Amino acid sequence: MLKIKNILLTTFILLAGTAGYAQSKKSADAILKEVSEKTQSYSSIRINFTYNMDNPTAKVHESETGTLLVKDEQYRLDIAGQMVISDGVTIWTYISDVNEVQINEVEDDEGILTPTRLLTAYSTDYKSKLTGEVTRGGRVQYALELKPQTDKSFTNVELNIDKELMRIARIAIQDKNGNTFSYIVNRFDANVPVKDSDFKFNIKDYPGVEVIDMR
Repeated sequence: MLKIKNILLTTFILLAGTAGYAQSKKSADAILKEVSEKTQSYSSIRINFTYNMDNPTAKVHESETGTLLVKDEQYRLDIAGQMVISDGVTIWTYISDVNEVQINEVEDDEGILTPTRLLTAYSTDYKSKLTGEVTRGGRVQYALELKPQTDKSFTNVELNIDKELMRIARIAIQDKNGNTFSYIVNRFDANVPVKDSDFKFNIKDYPGVEVIDMR
């Protein structure tokens, strides 16, 4: 999921060198730039979302709901009995079923998209294309295709942007194994109150927790 530990959400697609495609590229870049700037203007963000994983060939479908809280490079993800917390230096991954927490250092790897990178770094390492507009849930959305310019684990990303609010409504990531991971934003709240403790795992709150320190 998000692939849960590394929160993999990414975005982007190749353009042919025609005038028509150039115009789409320009429009896509303008949309992504506006979304990025607007997102970065918020002091914090809370998103309630639905996560789906589909592989038609293997007849696999999984669906979960979750919550993501973000402030700068800090985030807190809750989904399917797992909680992933990062203060920008350390990552705690707590699994409730076994009362276990894994502790890792944040990897300084541009290939791994943290929630903050996901929400802000759309136009730097990818090529994008505006494919049109769609209506979902009664709201008009820009539909974009994006693809990384370097080799990644995914091959294609579909991104939907709410046309009026200029923020993410849906992301669908296709990987090299035929899986599609989609994230649908059900609620988006900006500038929500947060505390530093929201982005740290307090072992005292989980009696008997098994700690696996992998730093």
